[in-house]
Amino acid sequence: MTNNSSLKDLLGLERLNSAQIEAILDKAASFKKTPPKDLLAGRTVAFLFSEPSTRTRSSFEMAAKRLGAEVLSFSAAGSSLSKGETLLDTMLNLQAVGVTHFVVRHERSGVLEDLAPAVKACVVNAGDGWHEHPTQALLDLMTLRERWNGFKGRKVVVLGDIRHSRVARSNLYALKKLGAKVVFCGPTPLAPDAFKELGAIVEHDVERALRGADAVNVLRLQTERMDQGFVASLADYALSYQLTPERADLMKPDALVLHPGPMNRGVEIDSAVADGPRSVILEQVANGVFIRMAVLALCDEGRS
Repeated sequence: MTNNSSLKDLLGLERLNSAQIEAILDKAASFKKTPPKDLLAGRTVAFLFSEPSTRTRSSFEMAAKRLGAEVLSFSAAGSSLSKGETLLDTMLNLQAVGVTHFVVRHERSGVLEDLAPAVKACVVNAGDGWHEHPTQALLDLMTLRERWNGFKGRKVVVLGDIRHSRVARSNLYALKKLGAKVVFCGPTPLAPDAFKELGAIVEHDVERALRGADAVNVLRLQTERMDQGFVASLADYALSYQLTPERADLMKPDALVLHPGPMNRGVEIDSAVADGPRSVILEQVANGVFIRMAVLALCDEGRS
């Protein structure tokens, strides 16, 4: 992505500047106000997902269809990838038959950094290992921006399993560039002090972290990425770090509660908070379609 906000690919938010991030948010807001018709007619968007996904994949598919694009669903299982073909060869073959956009989720961090320059089609990161999940962070920002005049001086807490979270990293990169203060909170094994090097404030006391916050983004425990020893038990974690109504009341009166999903009620968040007046969780889901429409459209402009 260049300084004039043109982009062919969206691999992450770490390398983008504030103007580029705002340009994506502005485009999404425009699409939400006035939905475009057939903007990507004649284009084909292929989904290459080697990890499970419900929200992200369905949101991207809806975004592509609303823009008038054809959608090609692709499963790694049973494909040539399972027979030893490289991801790049798969992408080149699909590009040869007309694919113009790739939306990729992969278990290996940074896998798209070398692939994107090797193809002419647009490449959008839908989550790579622990690295980044740029469109999730963008939809989080869109949801907050609709309620706030700006991000400067705002305190945003990211609560939960930071270590294994690509969502936490992408949110940190974007929020810092827009002027917010970001606090990572969780038990030491899941919120190590090393994140201070990325510009986050790291706090292990949940009450201290939440006090005076403008928003909290609650993350689930990614047990599928964990070895033993990160938490004693789910019950122990919930006792110490669950976002309960009492803990939510430590934030500002108008503070917002976000969650990227999937949500484990009774573990990282109490249902009374998830369904309460502070929650903008379903607004996040709805805004995801507009953010992904904006990304696909802007990448298409950059490709052209």
